[in-house]
Formats: sequence, structure tokens, C-alpha cells
Amino acid sequence: MSPFVCRSCGAQSPSWIGRCPVCEEWNSYIEESSKSETQNPKQIQKFKSQSSEAVSIDKIDVQKDPRTLSGIGEFDRVLGGGILKGAAVLVAGEPGTGKSTLMLQLASSVGKKGRVLYVSGEESLNQIKVRAQRLSVNAPGLFIYTDTGLFEIEEQITQLKPDLVMIDSIQTVSRSDIPSAAGSVSQIKDCASYLVQIAKTLNIPVFLIGQVTKDGSVAGPRILEHMVDTVLYFEGENSRQLRILRAVKNRFGSTNEVGIFEMTQEGLKEVVNPSKVLLEEGSLGSPGSVVSCAVEGSRPLMIEIQALVSQSKLAYPRRVVTGLDHNRCSMIIGVLERKAGIRLFEQDIYLSVTSGLYVDEPAADLPAALAVVSCAKNKGIDPKMIIAGELGLTGEIRSISNLQKRLSEAAATGFTKALVPAISLNKIKPVKGMEITGVSNIREAIDRSAG
Repeated sequence: MSPFVCRSCGAQSPSWIGRCPVCEEWNSYIEESSKSETQNPKQIQKFKSQSSEAVSIDKIDVQKDPRTLSGIGEFDRVLGGGILKGAAVLVAGEPGTGKSTLMLQLASSVGKKGRVLYVSGEESLNQIKVRAQRLSVNAPGLFIYTDTGLFEIEEQITQLKPDLVMIDSIQTVSRSDIPSAAGSVSQIKDCASYLVQIAKTLNIPVFLIGQVTKDGSVAGPRILEHMVDTVLYFEGENSRQLRILRAVKNRFGSTNEVGIFEMTQEGLKEVVNPSKVLLEEGSLGSPGSVVSCAVEGSRPLMIEIQALVSQSKLAYPRRVVTGLDHNRCSMIIGVLERKAGIRLFEQDIYLSVTSGLYVDEPAADLPAALAVVSCAKNKGIDPKMIIAGELGLTGEIRSISNLQKRLSEAAATGFTKALVPAISLNKIKPVKGMEITGVSNIREAIDRSAG
């Protein structure tokens, strides 16, 4: 009898159940065929890990140069300094964001200095060649292989001995000794485990490209993210040119770094000055527009937060938020009503971070609040002023991290004024050409922002 397997966590049950008792997901159990009892000798797993004895940690020799620069600075930044030998990396993203484009450009860059095996189970050789010509990809060390059989892929790896392997995508790879279809829980789990074992034993970095489901998680069992060393998410809206590469798991580096790319007709290009790009289409100085500085990892980014406040004709006014945490924005609106006396309970309020970015840090509280006040009073804020600060429930302005770095980035971008928490003024150094004003509460911030 075939077991039922949870698509989220991989838990098994002898019969179908509505809710998984392990991960508590609803309707996640599907019937999976077990491995065939009568296997062909040619289909038996051929790859075996190298046996070794336990070694004292002080006797392990560390390689002098365990990382390889990919030639794409933004990508190396997110990985933590380059591609680590023997690492298994999962690159996930929604369809159409440019995952395959990024991987093909990465393969071309590495293929100019070494050997790269690009395995595609979704496109033919001619289709990949057409895309490569559009992207001006032409590296002598880039080898393309179109097959979905796991053992056939392994054979190509052992013959070619590449410096980098890319699988596009893991959902298309299947083992011939498992009767279930490609993309099923058992196929994805076993194939990914097999490829990770190859990466560790042969000391070859392996990149697995994965799809994302409607709820934003990687398609397949949740255990897939635990198998690999690094999980990268490639984010971006199809209607916008900016793309963000973000690490949500990294055993060998920071998970705070982000890489920013711009999608063009010639492929993805690194954004050297993201702050300039993020503000070039803004309407600075208009009512409801406020500029702030967010910090993603070690990188400060200038952002614009916009707000629209209009009279509501509904029993329950709308609260629409894009790019910010919805619950935090509800708290900000409550503080403005209670502590600043701004009448908002009969107003529809729309808050958005321009350019499609998502900002999840307390420093965006004060600029979001002042954007709402600016639109409600129909008075613009000085376009040369940046605002940053955390808003407390009692209306106080709390300190934020990396304030010196934010102010330096703002000054370099051309801003001359800053509205920041007063409690942080004694912790920062003066910034040349910038007038820094400290505020202690939301009422004082409203008064100072109005000039």
C-alpha cells in the first residue's frame, strides 16, 4: 500500500488526513508510490560517498582559497564572499523573475575561467542557445546538458569534472528507481539529497534552481531547505525592472546581505548605486512623500515612502499597505490618532514603499507616520530631508541602529537635512554638509518636519 506524504514537511501517514500533525498544514497529504522492489541493476544508486575516519579538528587542513569569485559582485556579496567549494545552494523565486537568466549569466562568468555544467530539464539545447545569444553568453567552459535523469546527470558530472554544476530545475529531476512522477515529494527529496552528497564528496558546488508556490515558499517538501547549505530568494515584480537577491539561510555567511540587479533586454545588470535608482522616479516634496534610509545587511539604501489619505465612504475604512508590515502600520495609525490628535478613523489610508522594495525594520516607523500626516494635512516635507526613527506606543521616538551609516549615505546622495531620534544624537559624529535635528516624540516630529 502506498503511503501518503505531506508536501510541506515530508511526514508520512498510512492514509489520507486533512491536517498534518507535524507542520499543521491543511490538505498537504498526497499519495506517493514507494521505491520499486524489483530494481534493475543499472538503476541502483551508483554514487557512494567516500569513506573516512574521524579526524581531530586541529588536524584538519583548511584550504587557503575555499571560495571562487563568480565575477558578479552582487552575487558574491550575498553568498558571503564568493562560491564555496562543495556547497549546495538552492536558488528559488517566482516564475518570470529571472532565475534562469541569472544562473546562465553566472555560468558564463565562471565558464570563462573554468568548467561549468548547466543541466536543464525545462529547455532544449536550441532554446538555451537562443537565450544565450540574447544575453551575449559565450564561454568556452560552459557545457549544456538537457536531461532529467539523476543517474545520467551524475555520469556527466563524473566525466566532465566541472568546477560548478547547475540544475534547472530540481523539480524536473527524477530517479529511475522511484516510480513516482518528477516533482513529487519523494523525487525532490531523494534527488536533492543525492546531489548534495555529490557536492560534498567531489567538492563541487552545486546550484539547484527551485520554484516558489503561491504562499511564497519553495515548491516541494520543507526538508529541501534543510538539506542545502544556502537558500537564496530571487525577488521582484514582473512589471518592475529591479530584482533583489536575498539569502534566507547561509551556513557560511551572513543572511543580512542583499544583491540588487536591474532587468534589461540584455539580461541582468548589477546596480552600482541603488539609492539613486530607487529615488529617480520619486515625487519628492509632494504631500505624502517622505525619504528615509533602510539598511539591508551592511548596505544602506535610500527609499521613498508614500502615503495617500482620502475620505472613506465605507463602514470600515481601507488600510492598504505595500512594502511595509501591515500590523506595524496599523499601530502607527493608532499612535497618530491617540498621541498626535490626527483624525484618521474615517479615512482610507494607503502606504507604499516605492520601487517594489519590502522594508521590515523599526526605522521606517517615523517616516511612514510623517508621510500619513503630510498627506492628511496636504503639506509637503522638504525634499532634501531624510527621516528615520522607531515609533513607540506612547508616541516617543526610539533609537535605531546604524544611524551613522544612514546619515553618511544620505549626505552622499545629496540630502542636507535629517530628522532622527534625539536620544541618538550623542552617539553619532557630525556629517559634513548635513543639518541633523533630534526629536523626542511624534508631536515634536510633526512640528519639525513642517519646517
